[in-house]
Amino acid sequence: MSGPHVIRGAVELPEAELSWRFSRSSGPGGQHVNTSDSRVELLFDLAATKALPPQWKERALERLASRLVDGVLTVRASEHRSQLRNREMALVRMAALLAEATAPPPRQRRATKIPRGINERRLREKKARGETKRGRSGRDW
Repeated sequence: MSGPHVIRGAVELPEAELSWRFSRSSGPGGQHVNTSDSRVELLFDLAATKALPPQWKERALERLASRLVDGVLTVRASEHRSQLRNREMALVRMAALLAEATAPPPRQRRATKIPRGINERRLREKKARGETKRGRSGRDW
């Protein structure tokens, strides 16, 4: 594969903790498709990994809970005819998924008060618009 897959910062997906499964893929491919195992499943035991810092691991386990089966995260790839390209695609997806799951939560938005001047101007403009519309009625014709 093409080098180590970085999750975020200096944290990488450890090759030793990844498991691969291969099977026949559906879709185009001619006679060759019936004999080659090009569909790829990449498995990563998120619950048992030592590669992630404890806080990241806890966050990922919480966010990916619906995708985990016994603490194992699975990513499938079968878009390409080549097993090698599907392996690369699965690795990229796994790294992106873990990067998103381990990202810190967004900062809380601090509510701000609308300045009084802006509110008064908005109300003046509403009044003026209403006067314009009221002036269009056919009463004075």
